Amino acid sequence: MGYIQLSNIKTYSFHGCMDEEEKIGTEFRTDLKVKTDLTKAAVTDDLKFGLDYTRLNEIVMEEMKIRAKLMETVALRIIKKIFSECPLADEVEVKVTKLNPPVGGNIEAVSILMSKTRKDLLG
Repeated sequence: MGYIQLSNIKTYSFHGCMDEEEKIGTEFRTDLKVKTDLTKAAVTDDLKFGLDYTRLNEIVMEEMKIRAKLMETVALRIIKKIFSECPLADEVEVKVTKLNPPVGGNIEAVSILMSKTRKDLLG
């Protein structure tokens, strides 16, 4: 087993509960970690036996475009889509970070971290 990690995927998105977040949007950063068996891909040097990190990035970008009030909702959508498209994924961890959130005080960022196994979602 091993992991494929994508770090600091940057998007400008419109997630949040406040009206201004829907209209103005803000910068987000998403980190992704997918557990999979890397052995067959490593031995064969063939992508069909591995996870395509280009597609993983596209999934994150696609889901970050769909507005949600909660970052938790976006993270779960990302996880579900990866499991539906990537049968080799055993576990997915997603960290969604909102930069400069519109809250009182001086907060650089707020994040949620969600992790699910295939068994958690698909039984």
